Amino acid sequence: MTPVRMAQWGTGHGHAEGKLCALRSNPGVELVGVIEPDRARRAALERDGSAYAGVRWFDDPSPVLDDPAVVAVAAEGRNDESLAEAAAIIRAGKHLWLDKPAGDDLPAWLAVADEAERRGLLIQLGYMFRYHHGFMAIAELARSGALGEVFSVRAHMSTSIPLAARAVIARHRGGIFYDLAGHMIDQIVGLLGRPLDVTLYARQDADAVSGFADNTLGVLAFDRAMAIIDIAAMEPAPTARRFEVYGRSGSAIMEPFEPAGPIRLCLATGVQTIPVPTQTRQELYDRELDAFLATLSGRPPDRTLAHERLVQETLLRLTTEQGLEKPHW
Repeated sequence: MTPVRMAQWGTGHGHAEGKLCALRSNPGVELVGVIEPDRARRAALERDGSAYAGVRWFDDPSPVLDDPAVVAVAAEGRNDESLAEAAAIIRAGKHLWLDKPAGDDLPAWLAVADEAERRGLLIQLGYMFRYHHGFMAIAELARSGALGEVFSVRAHMSTSIPLAARAVIARHRGGIFYDLAGHMIDQIVGLLGRPLDVTLYARQDADAVSGFADNTLGVLAFDRAMAIIDIAAMEPAPTARRFEVYGRSGSAIMEPFEPAGPIRLCLATGVQTIPVPTQTRQELYDRELDAFLATLSGRPPDRTLAHERLVQETLLRLTTEQGLEKPHW
């Protein structure tokens, strides 16, 4: 098959270098180049011996967006840049590999999603744990009915990030929750649908960047279930990232999930330990891109656009109090 011509717009996202590695190594992609107007940043990236060494740089997006041979673009700017990038990419008629989260302006995000839908363009959000063997196994256990009716989900995804990173994220209400919770929301709404009500407790409990919520807890209420997501910014490595699903017939618990530990499956018949194959973060990015390319080739997407809308709406309901009484999709 002829490789798909793709470009990357931006280098400021935390996943940007990993996504570029995926683009450069995938035989199904012809990388056109990277859009980054900041020449000092470009020089620093090349000097650091990163994956950007030797790429073709663009100062301006126009040569990429105006090129009919470019089929898709990966939006990898900072979280305060990527939604504008996404809008321009869709306006140009390109498919969009958009890193998470999809900005902090819900109407603007929905407008991008609606235009993509009208034009038959793919949007895939960068939630790499969709392709994590452990999360996929737990989701299959829940959907198969093995756990019975799910009544509770608990997710812990704390991290430790430097002050400079906290200062960048502090632009967004919700702080570290805004930055990371979408990964867990992606899993939770995939299992339970749209929450009826949401509440966020966002505190600053470390003496660091003023106004940065570094200790957070989100509660999502559903018709017959509840979910809890807790995320802090100052948990030392190795972090005890944990995902738990409880049903009326059993439970499935994975700790840690990065790198993956085994799943503890508790059923009435007894307790089982399910090994989870090890995956690097880069392998997850590579699988994301494989899924994106497969959808461009005609396979149904792993997540519908309605799901992508719901994940972002739920995140912004929690962090900015934006949301819809009744979703229009």
